[in-house]
Amino acid sequence: MSRRPAIRPDDVPGFPARRAALRLLDAVLRRGDPLELALHGAAQGLAPADRALVHAIAAEVLRHLPDLDALIDGATQQKLPDDAKARMVLRIALVQALVLDTPPHAAIATALPLVDGGPRKLVHGVFGTVTRGAPALPVPPTLPAPIVDRWAAQWGEAMPQAAAAAYAVRPPIDISLRDAGDTAKWTTALHGASFAPGHVRLPDTAVIPDLPGFADGAWWVQDIAASCAARLLGPGEGGHVLDLCAAPGGKTMQLAAAGWRVTAIDQSKKRLERLTENLARTALSADVVAADLRQWQPDAPVDAILLDAPCTATGIYRRHPDVLHRIGPRQISEMAELQGALLARAAGWLKPGGRIIYATCSLERAEGEEQVARFLADHPAFAIMPAQAAELPEGMAPAPQGWLRTLPDTLTDRGGADGFFIARLAKATN
Repeated sequence: MSRRPAIRPDDVPGFPARRAALRLLDAVLRRGDPLELALHGAAQGLAPADRALVHAIAAEVLRHLPDLDALIDGATQQKLPDDAKARMVLRIALVQALVLDTPPHAAIATALPLVDGGPRKLVHGVFGTVTRGAPALPVPPTLPAPIVDRWAAQWGEAMPQAAAAAYAVRPPIDISLRDAGDTAKWTTALHGASFAPGHVRLPDTAVIPDLPGFADGAWWVQDIAASCAARLLGPGEGGHVLDLCAAPGGKTMQLAAAGWRVTAIDQSKKRLERLTENLARTALSADVVAADLRQWQPDAPVDAILLDAPCTATGIYRRHPDVLHRIGPRQISEMAELQGALLARAAGWLKPGGRIIYATCSLERAEGEEQVARFLADHPAFAIMPAQAAELPEGMAPAPQGWLRTLPDTLTDRGGADGFFIARLAKATN
């Protein structure tokens, strides 16, 4: 009697995407790679729809990781090691069934080929135990305990609660307009809401490329908190501004639209390609330079500088849940050291009386408040030039020290905003 040929894992429909999701999660959780950067390697060769599925599986596992692990631990007599392959495969299978509306039989069928031998039986048994109980993941998702402890120590007990609540809400889509004078026009045309000149918050159902004005370059996507950095430089009137770490170009376009003569510098040639495409679409101009700021310097002092410094990006955790799992004290310290070096170097490129905007999309004081305090202590020629309420969008207010700090409870009744720190520093005239 002939035996039925064994089914190879690659012959199981949907298995290559699940294998890629396993690779992607391993890259994030074990190696500490950013999710978006690791996606290319993990999903190489897959069709666009499968790549999107890989990203969705990994992102939702990261968003719900503590709650998925609680379900797994509740169904096992002996706790699986945190880095066990069986635990990771169970996370992948469960998040599909509980979040992505994949039928349970399909979720487990595509996950089991990821494990062999004993773990295969274990995964099947634990998955069945969990799903038979018809569980529901909590809303809002549970934040990782180290994050809760760190943010509570910096901001108070209410902040992690607000952060968790914001985590459960889909981040809004904001756009910046090329012509702030058209704010009313585009607010009406796009059925949105505006909190400031040159800003529109779009409806949840918006499909960006299909909207009027996008192809014509009348606007670009940019979170409202991020837009405040360029807002605080005001009209350019032909002055020369350096946009440091400029790609993908949202602030470059804001500055150019405000009348600045912009030099945009970034180390990543690939990201600068996107910046150049955005400039072409919006018919705005800037001198684009690919360079490492630790070696590059301008030919002459400039009127203003915008340093949107490299950071841990914990302020955009809603869009990038991987930061909650790969960022800790070591990464924060390393970034703060780099930021301090870049800020001190850039300060030497400013004309007397010039202004520098220092910004980070981070919720860590070490990358914001503490960074500026150190800079001011070491550079007596500089002082805070306080932000004014009239310069900021509705619902945002400067801190007593004069800088802008957005937290998870900022604009909470209107969909929220990314976490940002922005300080305007003025150089003495002599």
